[in-house]
Amino acid sequence: MVGRADMAYQTEFIIDAQPQAVGASYTLSNQGAWNTDLCDCCSDMGICLCGTFVPCILACRVSEQAGECCCLPYLPGTIIALRTSVRERFHIEGSICEDWVVMACCPFCGLCQLARELKNKN
Repeated sequence: MVGRADMAYQTEFIIDAQPQAVGASYTLSNQGAWNTDLCDCCSDMGICLCGTFVPCILACRVSEQAGECCCLPYLPGTIIALRTSVRERFHIEGSICEDWVVMACCPFCGLCQLARELKNKN
C-alpha cells in the first residue's frame, strides 16, 4: 500500500522533444608550436654560446625563468619535466615522449629551444 500512496502524487507528462543546448558553446584551444625550431640555435647567439660552452648555467637560468629552483637541472630527468611543464603552460603541441626524445637525443638543442621559448614568452 505504501507504493500506491506515492504513485498518487506523481503527475504524468509526455516528453515530445529532446532538450536543446541554449547559448552554450565550447571550443578547444588550439595547440601552438614552438616559436623556434629545435635546430634553430643560431637565431639567438647568446643562448647558443651559453648552451654550447656552459650548458649547466643555461639550464639553471632556464629553470629560474620557468619559476623553479636553479638547482633543479642537477637532478636526473628534471630537464625533461621542465620542458614538459613549459610546453603545457604555453599550450605547445607535443607529448612527454617527444620531450624525452628531444632531451635524450639532442639535449643542447632542446635546452637552447627551451631558453628561446622562455625568453620570447617572458
